[in-house]
Amino acid sequence: MTIKSVFDHATEIPKIYTCFGPNVNPPLFIDGVPEEAKSLVLMFEDLNSAPLWTHWMLFNIPVTTTEIKEGSVPEGAVEGLANNHTHGYEGPCPKYFEGIHHYRYRLFALDTELDLPAATEREVVEQQMEGHVVAKADLEGICNSNSPMFK
Repeated sequence: MTIKSVFDHATEIPKIYTCFGPNVNPPLFIDGVPEEAKSLVLMFEDLNSAPLWTHWMLFNIPVTTTEIKEGSVPEGAVEGLANNHTHGYEGPCPKYFEGIHHYRYRLFALDTELDLPAATEREVVEQQMEGHVVAKADLEGICNSNSPMFK
């Protein structure tokens, strides 16, 4: 299973997908979902935050989804809570940190759907996923507060 976007793995996330731009989610392209999968989960996290900071979370994404369009949530998916107890995409915001932060889109294929409300935190989703992950894929990006595009 793979997840891709308009930026390459381990390269800078374009400004449009940060708080310096419109702050919308990038388009994400999904391929190779296993036949036994019943749903997908997507988590977008800042790997340099302690504790780990969730910028966006979707669960019960239909397995037929091959693209998450820019600035949208796939039909049928549930948008869980990000940090700050908010729904919706929160892009990288380099004005709040110095240097380079690493971000990861984690995609999981599950052999079940999650029976959880939208007001669910990442930790609860991860607990419910235990024993049900049949495949996973990552896409990493970086955001550098010293980049000319943020000045």
